[in-house]
Amino acid sequence: MDTDAQLSERDPSPTPDQGPERRSRSARFPAFLAGLRYRPITLFACCLAFLFLLSTFVVQPFLIPSSSMENTLRIGDRVLVNKLAYRFGSEPERGDVVVFDGTGSFVHSKSGENPGTALLRGAGAALGLARPADTDYVKRVIGVGGDHVTCCDKRGRIKVNGKPVSEGYLYQGDAPSSVDFDIVVPEGKLWVMGDHRARSSDSRDHLGEAGGGTVPVDKVIGRADWISWPVGRWTTLDTPRSFGGIPTSAGPRG
Repeated sequence: MDTDAQLSERDPSPTPDQGPERRSRSARFPAFLAGLRYRPITLFACCLAFLFLLSTFVVQPFLIPSSSMENTLRIGDRVLVNKLAYRFGSEPERGDVVVFDGTGSFVHSKSGENPGTALLRGAGAALGLARPADTDYVKRVIGVGGDHVTCCDKRGRIKVNGKPVSEGYLYQGDAPSSVDFDIVVPEGKLWVMGDHRARSSDSRDHLGEAGGGTVPVDKVIGRADWISWPVGRWTTLDTPRSFGGIPTSAGPRG
């Protein structure tokens, strides 16, 4: 092949055209860099939405607002409330620490809180950053539906279905109760008490009201399973052995 033929097969241009593909990539690069400025905001919004969904349906942080559950739970503790604990046929058991909505049982009138303030407080409470609603309580389940709960025997102990309960979780120096009571818990209800009995407003304080101080099971938000904050108090909240061996039903009263 002669020299002219060889040259005709080559592109003599020293700077060949980059073509449409190369130009489009170059044009997109500045837009990509500009988009990076907004990604942290988008990522934060996605994380926030995920946390709200997690808090609504799976596990919710709950800020302990009072001393009614000392020493098990202290003011300022954050507990993680397992919202799936009672979702699949399971029900609260004696000894469980539960968070519940006291509307209709412990509280009979709604707070007059400003809607905007309520929304902000609710958002903070869902993340464990603010106090929960005034209608939300955390207590320990002492009796479930059908249980005969009484106080007190000759040694000052609470009895469930005729069996005395040794409550090792009580606040040091507290008696099991300074109020005598004798109740059969209706089906679908719970008898609940705080661990710091001298400082707890619980089922005992509503004995003369409709429901006799019991809380509907369907008002239970979830079971408090873990202390997540402060770091030095990380622990699980296991069901105590105090209720082992208690008969499953009250039987005849006598």
